[in-house]
Amino acid sequence: MSRPLIICDCDEVLLHMIVPFKQWLEEGEGVRFEMVGNNFGNAMRWESSAELLEPKEVWHFLGRFFDTQMDRQMPIAGAVAGINRLAEAADVVILTNLADERRDNRARQLADHGITSRVFTNQGPKGPAIRSIIEEYAPSHSLFIDDLPQHHESAAQAAPLTSRLHMCGEPMLAPHIECAHEAGHAHARIDQWSEALPWLLEELENGPR
Repeated sequence: MSRPLIICDCDEVLLHMIVPFKQWLEEGEGVRFEMVGNNFGNAMRWESSAELLEPKEVWHFLGRFFDTQMDRQMPIAGAVAGINRLAEAADVVILTNLADERRDNRARQLADHGITSRVFTNQGPKGPAIRSIIEEYAPSHSLFIDDLPQHHESAAQAAPLTSRLHMCGEPMLAPHIECAHEAGHAHARIDQWSEALPWLLEELENGPR
């Protein structure tokens, strides 16, 4: 009999990203980062001129961060114990929106924090990747955890039978993220692992919706 499957995001669900990214930018890159509203692209300004960075400059800094600064990322409170508890009852994979060539570094980064789940990389909406992973694992039931509402919308379209938890474990970011549960694309919105773990375990016990 097949096991349940949990497909989990990494940044802001398992590991902090925005805070170390902000610290790195402001320490030596001449960029000020301040989250205002939910537009990530409007958060970065040149310290010298207060002008917004161009999109290509934003992507440049994100790429450099993930290539050189991943050791700054620390676990979200309760994430390591939570995801490993879930791995006792289900197969767990990590679906992260990074370029494919960064997959091995992400896997090593997570392993260093005690998370040894298989890592899948993706670019763009996650729904097609979720559907592909489910086809490979053929689970008895599937659950998806992510911090961004657009990925829950994509998941709802591509894998509607998957239970979907919207979780943003970063307090700096969470208030600015539109709620996928309120939009009807996630089954719950819970931002702390201490509260999310019981919900997830209950979903595993109850089986497919």
